[in-house]
Amino acid sequence: MSAPVIKILIADDEEAVIEILARKISAQGYHVITAKDGQEAWDKINSEMPDVIVLDLTMPKMDGWAVLSRLRQNPPLKRWQPVIIVSAQAEFENYRKGFDLQADHYLAKPCQTEDILKSIRLMLSLVPQRNV
Repeated sequence: MSAPVIKILIADDEEAVIEILARKISAQGYHVITAKDGQEAWDKINSEMPDVIVLDLTMPKMDGWAVLSRLRQNPPLKRWQPVIIVSAQAEFENYRKGFDLQADHYLAKPCQTEDILKSIRLMLSLVPQRNV
């Protein structure tokens, strides 16, 4: 029996960020799903059921705050979906708000791709994988 495919959703409105992260994350063997705005992220959370969500806060249509809040209030799955916020909003109040909304990790932009990969691996190590 093969290992389940691990899906990572990258939600960011900057195409360059998506391209770099998608390339680096998929090189680690993960299946990458992308979204360029918050509404698309929410739709893909529900349709693709990612194992980890890498979420920017400043996006059109629905910001990352709204995506995170909606996810925690109305989870599409019976299991926890870890959220790693990756945002240029690095003020203490934003960290606090992120954790109040139950983000699992918060990285300030600019950050190294390796830091995001380490965060993904950490989240995956803490959450039991789904049965496929």
